[in-house]
Amino acid sequence: MRVAGLVVARILQAVREAAAPGVTTGELDQLARRMIAEAGAVSSFLDYVPYPGMPPFPAVTCISVNDEIVHGIPGGRELADGDLVSVDFGVSVNGWHGDSAITFGVGELAPERAALSEATRSAMWDGIAAAKVGARIGDISHAIETSVRTGKAGLGIVAEYTGHGIGRAMHQHPDVPNVGRPGRGDLLVKGMCLAVEPMVTLGSAATAVLEDDWTVVTRDGSAAAHWEHTVAILPDGLWVLTALDGGAGELAARGARYAPLGE
Repeated sequence: MRVAGLVVARILQAVREAAAPGVTTGELDQLARRMIAEAGAVSSFLDYVPYPGMPPFPAVTCISVNDEIVHGIPGGRELADGDLVSVDFGVSVNGWHGDSAITFGVGELAPERAALSEATRSAMWDGIAAAKVGARIGDISHAIETSVRTGKAGLGIVAEYTGHGIGRAMHQHPDVPNVGRPGRGDLLVKGMCLAVEPMVTLGSAATAVLEDDWTVVTRDGSAAAHWEHTVAILPDGLWVLTALDGGAGELAARGARYAPLGE
């Protein structure tokens, strides 16, 4: 899973660097497709069907812009200066999955949008840092919610879309909500791998799904941010599998132990 996680991290980095005014979301998806092939990996997203009746997802990336929260379908949309862009991306290598999402601005980003992205990113890391053997899913959820609620006022936490277990399948039990009470939910055990992924808006957390059956948007048109990492819960600490540094810096800043298996 660390191998898959590093592929995800490097491709997300490349997509971010390629994003600029005038570049289409479809062009960014094509870049990711080429890099997946070069890495010998397999897309976790392409043709994914979460449940019967849903159309297969037609791309290798989810690219959501401005008021799009998650599951945006890449295409002919040209990015513009000031856009807030979230890219969700996953691959498998030898049957093991990695899943991560980043949010970034195109050109000059409005301060409130930059603050939204940073609040979401920080909440993700606060949630990850709350994970340890013997804790519970609710401890992660509560840490995410507390981080957002005690930060910038007026932000909405999207509750109906959650993180998840991950391993031989991209989505596994248990769900990892972004709001919750400490001490509740599934017990965290050694070897468990989770995708922690808060989604936060500049306004109401109410959502709607577009006619493509995939793209989730804010009902009030406010901007949204989405950050995600895949983390392994190990006996001696945490290993963030989709972070290039394994999460060492952010974990240390929060007093959580970084404990890779060895790279």
